[in-house]
Amino acid sequence: MAEEMNQEMTEFKSVEQGDVVTGKVTKVEEKHALLDVGYKVDGILPISELSSLHVDVMTDAVSEGDEIEVKVIKVSEDELVLSKKAVVADKAWEDLKEKYENGEIFEVTVADVVKGGLVVDLGVRGFIPASLVERHYVEDFSDYKGKLLRVKIVEFDPEKSKVILSHRAVLDQEVENKKQETLGSLEAGQVVEGTVQRLTDFGAFVDIGGVDGLVHISQMAHHRVETPSEVVSEGDRVKVKILSVDRDNERISLSIKETLPGPWENIEGKIKAGDEIEGTVKRLVSFGAFVEVAPGVEGLVHISEISNKHIGTPQEVLSEGETVQVKVLDVNLNEKRISLSMKALQNDENLSNEVKEYQNDNDGNTSFSLGDMIGDQLKKLK
Repeated sequence: MAEEMNQEMTEFKSVEQGDVVTGKVTKVEEKHALLDVGYKVDGILPISELSSLHVDVMTDAVSEGDEIEVKVIKVSEDELVLSKKAVVADKAWEDLKEKYENGEIFEVTVADVVKGGLVVDLGVRGFIPASLVERHYVEDFSDYKGKLLRVKIVEFDPEKSKVILSHRAVLDQEVENKKQETLGSLEAGQVVEGTVQRLTDFGAFVDIGGVDGLVHISQMAHHRVETPSEVVSEGDRVKVKILSVDRDNERISLSIKETLPGPWENIEGKIKAGDEIEGTVKRLVSFGAFVEVAPGVEGLVHISEISNKHIGTPQEVLSEGETVQVKVLDVNLNEKRISLSMKALQNDENLSNEVKEYQNDNDGNTSFSLGDMIGDQLKKLK
């Protein structure tokens, strides 16, 4: 009888702490499972040793008959404590170390959303802080559970069981790669489309494919622009011309103005000789005054065409910024020149007033014709 008992005892495995063995689940309770690993007593797999992540009920994860690879974490004559997560962790740490050292990007599934970030199962617990999830601020992460994210390891400390991951770092790297690709493809003279990102006092920054270029305020329109918001708003899609590309300093100069029809093109057929129009005195020079008659279009009122009276300088009659009525004498679009006259309108006005005075004085007396009157006036003009 004693010989039979000794023979049975020798059939049991001899296990030591740290051994990795395969066991078959014989019973599943709420907070633990029993495994037959060939030892003289069934091993206990506590729910806390099942996974690096929290498990509520043992039956959610294992069933009777399952074969599981486990690590012996405690052994005595009548007790055997096992860990599944220790086996997984041992394998995971080596893999994660390699990923960290190589800066590898890999995919993970968000297992849980907790205060401050996201938890993922890497074989060990991985954590993505809220600030490292996206490039933009996220208020509510509730819909991230179960979501697949591409990440890289940014902090790695096996001794403290610490693995910090970043999805944002992957996005930043993608943006930088796209930026460098765009910089390499851009050339001065190209016309491209972009999106206005932000406005400043001195211009607008426009995203043209992952890289921002500056449209200086002087390049926003053909006319003078006081503030960029007069021309564009954040989010606007605009067409821009590339003026210069500095790849070393990642600076790109852009122009909206260069993509727009010139002001002289805009006035073709709209301003003709003989027209009477309103304008603004922009500059006074010794030989006359430049008057803006359309955005970006200035015509010259020669000093001899400013007044019927003799003047020594335009400043005697005009001031910069003043609004004046002028008559168009000539338009030359090819040479971008317009000749204007203020005097011509004064002559027309004087003539009209003299006709009225003549009619009032004669009160029906028609011994002199209107033609005689105009003839005299024309002689004066000569």
